[in-house]
Amino acid sequence: MEVLRTIGPVVAACGGVLLFDHMSRRRGLDPPGFREPLRRIAATSLLAFCFYVGVFAALGSIGRQGEVDLSQLASWQLFTLHALFALTIVGWWAAGFLAVAPGRTAPGIPPDDGGATIAAPSAWSRFAEQLGLRVPNLRRELAIGAVAGVGAWLAVLAGVFVFALVLSALSGEELLPQAPPAVIPWLAGRPVLLRLAIAASAGLVEELFFRGFLQPRIGIGLSTLFFALAHLSYDQPIMLVGVTLLSVLYGLLTRWRQNIWPAIVAHFLFDAIQLLVVIPAVLELFRPAGP
Repeated sequence: MEVLRTIGPVVAACGGVLLFDHMSRRRGLDPPGFREPLRRIAATSLLAFCFYVGVFAALGSIGRQGEVDLSQLASWQLFTLHALFALTIVGWWAAGFLAVAPGRTAPGIPPDDGGATIAAPSAWSRFAEQLGLRVPNLRRELAIGAVAGVGAWLAVLAGVFVFALVLSALSGEELLPQAPPAVIPWLAGRPVLLRLAIAASAGLVEELFFRGFLQPRIGIGLSTLFFALAHLSYDQPIMLVGVTLLSVLYGLLTRWRQNIWPAIVAHFLFDAIQLLVVIPAVLELFRPAGP
């Protein structure tokens, strides 16, 4: 069993990156630099490590007892996984687009006098377009994201409530969580600016990685699965249902708008509302009365 816990996430990460690479080629999103094998190996190795640490490693902890010692957790450690996601995106861009030799033609661009020369600015511009960062009217997309964020929050609350009712009807209250994961009330007690920074980091980096980077290459279904696995440490079915619903909604919003800015805003608003309003209010409501 311990061997499976150790090997399983490694195998899953390798399989995930091979699938990602295959589907990227099929969808014509293979970077021009990947014609050089060393660049492809470097980028896919970085992505495999990111998949292992950020997505599949939690599979090895299913069923294990024990909580993280939150008293030893420094504030900066809350951002390490987001830093890894961001580093992976930058590394992928550098390996696939940066300093590509003159004369090579980017996928989807017809040759011009022997090939379109890709300079650093145009390379970043093309990758930014793939990530869904380039939009004609940013204000409009941000406004749509704000409305969608409130709507997604209400929809997820309703979906989680219905799921809890069904679960309770089928099994009584045995499978319903009696308390939130320890990290949730711990986060709710952090300074306001830190909670805002966490919400902003999650909204920007997670949407860049899962919706901007993964979704165009592997689709909404698989990117949602990876997003849910990345949040597996919550270790509660109801919270994972909420996370999955959010991912589907953000994925559909990204596909509709053809950019990730609305999803970034919606994600930030959801996390900010939860961390700044909902969770503190619920904890205060159920706080035992003092003498």
